[in-house]
Order: sequence, then C-alpha cells, then structure tokens
Amino acid sequence: MKVIPVRASRSYEVRIEGGLLSSLGAQLLTRFGAPCAVMLVSDDAVYALYGAAAESSLRSAGFRTEHFVFPHGENSKTLAAYAALQQALFEKNFTRSDIVVALGGGVAGDLAGFAAATCQRGLACVQVPTTLLAMVDASVGGKTGVNLAGGKNQVGAFSQPALVLCDPSLLATLPDNEYKNGCAEVVKCAMLSGEPLFSSLPHAPVERVIAACVEIKRDLVQADEYDAGCRRLLNFGHTVGHAIESCSGYAVPHGFAVAAGMAVLTRAACCRGLCGADTLGALRHLLDAYGLSDTTAFSAQALAAAALSDKKRRGESLSLVLPEAVGRCRVETIPAEEFVLWLRDGGLA
Repeated sequence: MKVIPVRASRSYEVRIEGGLLSSLGAQLLTRFGAPCAVMLVSDDAVYALYGAAAESSLRSAGFRTEHFVFPHGENSKTLAAYAALQQALFEKNFTRSDIVVALGGGVAGDLAGFAAATCQRGLACVQVPTTLLAMVDASVGGKTGVNLAGGKNQVGAFSQPALVLCDPSLLATLPDNEYKNGCAEVVKCAMLSGEPLFSSLPHAPVERVIAACVEIKRDLVQADEYDAGCRRLLNFGHTVGHAIESCSGYAVPHGFAVAAGMAVLTRAACCRGLCGADTLGALRHLLDAYGLSDTTAFSAQALAAAALSDKKRRGESLSLVLPEAVGRCRVETIPAEEFVLWLRDGGLA
C-alpha cells in the first residue's frame, strides 16, 4: 500500500491500493479505533456498483451503516441535495462522534464533505473516490461545496477529510469518457510539476500516476491550505473550464472543460510571449494522447460573462494561471474586463 501523509489543519493519510474497498470497515477501524455510525453518501450509479460491498465491509467491522443516494451528475450538487442529506443525518441521529463516507466521484465528495463540515459544526468525512478525477484531485485538499444556478461551488467550506482511500481497481467500471475526464487533471499536474511526471505520460501505471498527482497537490495544500497563494496554481484551466461548464449547463464534464481551458490560456500566453510554442505543442500533444479537445465552441464573450460569477474573481479582478514552460506556471491577476481579450488571444471568437 502507498501511504501519503497530508499535514494540514487536520492531518490525514491518502492510502492507495487495489482492493481497499473490500477492507473499508477495517481501514476505518485503523483510523478511528472503534465502530460508530456511518452515513454512506453515493450517487445512484456508483451505489448500484459498489454500495453493497461498502456496506457489507462496514457492517462486518461493527459499524451501524445508513446510506444517502442521489441522482448521478453535477446537477445534483445543489443546496436542495445538501439540505436533504443534512435532514437524513438528523433523522438517523448522527452525532459528532460519527462518520460520513463519500463513495463516488467529485460530486459525491463535494456534497458529502460539505455536509460533514457543517453538520453539528463538524463530522469526520472519509473520501472513497471511484473516479480518476476524484482520486487525483477532488478527494484531497479539503475543498467542499455545492453549486448555485450559474455558479459552480459558490457555497462551501474548506474542511479536510479524515482519511482518503483510493482503490484503483474501481476504475475498471469507469466509462471511457469518465476516465478521460480525470486525465485532464493528470495533465494539469504534469504541466505544473514537469518532470518526471510529464514525460512518463500517458503510459505510466495508474497507481503511480495517482500517487504522483496526490503528492503534487499535497505539497501545495500544505503550503497554502486556504488558497491564498501557491495553491491557486491548481486552478490552471479552471477559470475558463468553470465558465465552459456553466455555459453548457454542465453538459460538458469538468475534465473536458478544464482541458479546453488549459489550452485556451496556453495559446493566449504563447500569443503574448509568456511561453514558447514548444510549451503549447507539448500540452496539445498530451491532451491529444488522452483524447481531450483543446478548444470549445463557446464564444469569448459568453465565457467572459460566465467567469464574472466565478469565485476566483476578486472584486474587479480575476486570477489566471499561466504557463511559462512545462513545469513552471504563475498566477497573474488581471482586470476582469480584460478577460475577454485573453480568451480571444486564446483562439476563441
């Protein structure tokens, strides 16, 4: 088993090993010491695949197990779903000595994490990601929340998990497009860190890729837990990506939107002389290797308007993560009204 410690406001471990789901109950006992009540939070698609195995493992270890299952998809990451989960925790008599377990992708992790952070001012949350995107990114770092109409993750909290269990064998049932969705975050990590990760892709073993991405994110979270400095580098591609998601009504998945966002801003950086054509070429080559598009059909004006509601906006300014080279990116703050010009320099009409 690969164990990666994260030392933040709550210290915890990210454990990576095939077959971890079958030992979920035993893993929780090693972390918490004694059985208690567990609320398993999952979407309907993931619960159908893995809910029974997770609950069996928990009950075998002595945990009282309840579940909250919601319709799959980003459109379930709402205040209504959050309120329903809080009500379920209340009705099932959960206390601050009990645990919320998020079994699923980023939506389950964000929803369960936010509910745990705010139920009775804080229950422990264990993340059990079932998608590549959640394993390499969403499950680590403590960002939790739900969406508002037209705004992604507008309501939320920083709340570190108590434990993260990554079982790569769960990726065997992941649809191809969902796997590609996670590959965008892998490319992002490679662009931020450079070697040795970048040149190992796309052929490196998945467990090694997950561990490398978690370590990259771990280092940035430990240095800047609350996203005021270097952690903002993890937003590479996300300002444009979130705008694409919003404009599409979340029909464009997060990873595909981030992939296009990275390419648009790298083209803009290249156009403005901030990076060379080799950097753009390297990024486009890797995106293509993973079957990810480097553009979007949405206009510069539409995306700029959507970005005005993004939480990365600070007053009348917007922070962009711009590449200078593979392995070297920087955060640049621009006036919000100039964002449309960056998008046009990035090749958008």
